[in-house]
Amino acid sequence: SGGGMAGGAAGLLLAALLAALPAAPAEPRLRFSPGPAEAPVRLFTEPELARYDGQQEGQPIYLAVKGVVFDVTSGKEFYGKGAPYNALVGKDSTRGVAKMSLDPADLTHDTTGLTEEELKSLDDIFNNVYKAKYPIVGYTSRRILNEDGSPNLDFKPEDQPHFNIKDEF
Repeated sequence: SGGGMAGGAAGLLLAALLAALPAAPAEPRLRFSPGPAEAPVRLFTEPELARYDGQQEGQPIYLAVKGVVFDVTSGKEFYGKGAPYNALVGKDSTRGVAKMSLDPADLTHDTTGLTEEELKSLDDIFNNVYKAKYPIVGYTSRRILNEDGSPNLDFKPEDQPHFNIKDEF
């Protein structure tokens, strides 16, 4: 009987088809290639960033300033659930950081109308607190993409010359 034969042929055909398929792609990450050594850059949309708002025990806590997403989990006592600065996390709080404000109206990326002093304060805190203390995990989509969703060619990843993982332990 040719029944067994047909089954074997079908199996071989299936194996050949599977072998011809490209390997399943890993989870997509936006990659920019400023240089071969650059780590891939993670892009956060607002809903994605909102998941890291410190409400979930054991989840990392992320906060964005100037479109740069920092992992502030090591500062749980400031940013965790019920902590004094928890309002800032899970979003881009650039304006709030500049104005030293936790007013919900200030918890936005928008810096329109900030004074010279507030902008200077923002840069100081950005460089001397966030960049100095917390690892950068990615960027907000607003920082990486243009309004129309195309990649922003002027995007430059932040460097963290003084960030040292051993400072966290």
